[in-house]
Amino acid sequence: SRMKPVIVVHGGAGRIFREREEGCRAGVVRAALRGYRVLKQGGSAVDAVEEAVRSMEDDPHFNAGCGSVLNEKGEVEMDAIIMDGKNLDSGAVSAVKCIANPIKLARLVMEKTKHMLLTDHGAHLFAQTMGIPEVPEEKLITERSRERWKKNLEPDSNPEEFQKDLGTVGAVAIDSEGNVACATSTGGLSNKMIGRVGDTACIGSGGYADNHSGATSTTGHGESIMKVVLARLILYHMEQGMSPEVAADTALDYMKTRVGGLGGVIVVNKAGEWAARFSTKQMSWATVEDDNLHYGIYAGEKHTKPVDEALASEREGL
Repeated sequence: SRMKPVIVVHGGAGRIFREREEGCRAGVVRAALRGYRVLKQGGSAVDAVEEAVRSMEDDPHFNAGCGSVLNEKGEVEMDAIIMDGKNLDSGAVSAVKCIANPIKLARLVMEKTKHMLLTDHGAHLFAQTMGIPEVPEEKLITERSRERWKKNLEPDSNPEEFQKDLGTVGAVAIDSEGNVACATSTGGLSNKMIGRVGDTACIGSGGYADNHSGATSTTGHGESIMKVVLARLILYHMEQGMSPEVAADTALDYMKTRVGGLGGVIVVNKAGEWAARFSTKQMSWATVEDDNLHYGIYAGEKHTKPVDEALASEREGL
């Protein structure tokens, strides 16, 4: 039986400042359309989530790839994960520098090594071996990230205040074969300690995919997400019979009451039902199913338009 393919993407949960709203909306819509095109052409769920996340890594509106926030020393250190629900294969990288698309490297870790997570220097050597071009760090640093880093260095600053704008990016998909996959990528927390790795690169926290239940990608306060192993928790709830929406809300609620953490998640189950839920003020998200595009940023906000129409306005906008 052929599944109808579905892709869901998020551009990070938190507080999206007004002047960046349009860019975030356009960015998640573009990513969802690109991922959906892969699925429509018969590509795998893994191909689709990688493509969607790569699109957002290249978009300076998001805290991943180009546009990543800076650590305490003013450098970009990025984390990413990808997972294939067919056989539970996964690849991840953490604290990587000077590459444009950490998600691409994570996929190579999954497919070309016997390992699941490579970090820092080792990931760098592996990238060289795989012929991934090095990009100068300046290419990844936006004016906005540098401004924020400087502000956070001021003696009376409160970096926590800025952490509410956490632009991790992610995607989940189910393809026509019924395989699910997830991908997540981030620049982490602004002014984080050197070598800090959050939930994104951790299997079961930043993402998880299993054909037996579904796939999820998370965003929000990394340390809180790790404490409750949020991605795996959501799938557990679905295994107990909850819908994607109820499973997501239940897990987010638990994270909030148990450890005071806020975040957001996107979910697709093995039947192709999806959800995009968050406990923060906002989360940019978009999904394509049945040739319809849905997207939003605020709680309760959901715009819908036919894919053809969305693609046409994409082309005009390019």
